[in-house]
Amino acid sequence: MKKIGLFYGSTSGKTRKVAELIKKEFRSGSLDLFDIKSVTPQDILKYDNLIFGTSAWGVGDMQDDWETFIDDMVELDLSKKKIALFGLGDQVEYPGSFADGLGTLYCRMPVKDNVVGFTSTEGYTYYFSSAEKDGKFVGLALDEDTQAKLTPERVKKWASQLKKEFQ
Repeated sequence: MKKIGLFYGSTSGKTRKVAELIKKEFRSGSLDLFDIKSVTPQDILKYDNLIFGTSAWGVGDMQDDWETFIDDMVELDLSKKKIALFGLGDQVEYPGSFADGLGTLYCRMPVKDNVVGFTSTEGYTYYFSSAEKDGKFVGLALDEDTQAKLTPERVKKWASQLKKEFQ
């Protein structure tokens, strides 16, 4: 498998924790982890397979460092790269905007045809999410506030899916 770059933005540490869980699911040395606030857009171009992770803030906002960084990515040619997304949200406190940071990240991707890692919406309780397209999440949606116990298994299943889709 080609080397993977995982880029995340984390304010409270929860997204970083999930990024580290994802890294553990891949064989040692196959995934490099980066906090988005410490990279340049050119760093992304070093990888054929990319994972981007964000939390949700407000209604539909990505984590602050992503909000700053995403506009710089528009100029990059990501058309030949496979991209997977994950996002955190709180379906109890924000059922009308669950994991919207993930949805916003997807919407602002310069290319969407090469996004992989869509997941089922089963097991979640919310009434709207911009991260849902055609009955699936556009990546891995996680709720570290009310379903943290489910995160390790969801990450394991998603990583297994990505190992196939990144081939």
